Amino acid sequence: MRRIPNGLYASLFGVVYLILMTDALLLIACLPLVLLLVTTDPMLSWPMIAAAVPLCGPALAGACAVFAAHGRGETAVVRTFWRAWRRGWRRPLLLLTGATAVVVLVLVDVRFLAPTQIGVVVIPFLAVIGLLVVGALPVALVALADAPGSTLRQAGKAAVYLAVRRWHLTTVSLLVLAFQAYLFTLSPALAVGVSAAPALYLVWANARFTLRSALPADQPVAA
Repeated sequence: MRRIPNGLYASLFGVVYLILMTDALLLIACLPLVLLLVTTDPMLSWPMIAAAVPLCGPALAGACAVFAAHGRGETAVVRTFWRAWRRGWRRPLLLLTGATAVVVLVLVDVRFLAPTQIGVVVIPFLAVIGLLVVGALPVALVALADAPGSTLRQAGKAAVYLAVRRWHLTTVSLLVLAFQAYLFTLSPALAVGVSAAPALYLVWANARFTLRSALPADQPVAA
């Protein structure tokens, strides 16, 4: 019987450690949002939820840094996460604040216009805007992480353009995020404790590939 190489065990352990530790760090950094989602009715507490969502921006940037470091062979998950959180918390926070504001406005307008005749025309347009914002957000976050010299405006414009140009990748990311949200409604513990990091990794890899033409030539891109 052929023996399994020790290197395979080490690789599997490294992946499991990456997933579980990233999940734990995301839970800690996004605890206000998670508590609101678990303990309140989102239909009633949506203003507080909307206020808590931007606080997860630095955590998402930290997760992006962890995934990028893992691709380079680094294993210091905790140090990499919090270093990225401390150094670059402001821009992801502002980016997620703007994206959240747009999505909230879209949802409020959809609810207001739903009973009206004009809603038949306007609501599909609003839905496209909302999906575009959500789909471009991961691309913008990765752009800020991989190109520290870029401004929010530059990252946002590039993200929207590339998210539309590579719509098939954007669609995959949206489906992954939608499934993660659906899983959270079924089992918050499973969604937060197990599947959050793998889902974010898929979205991050998609965003990195989407940005391939816009990143510096010496910047590695996840396949």
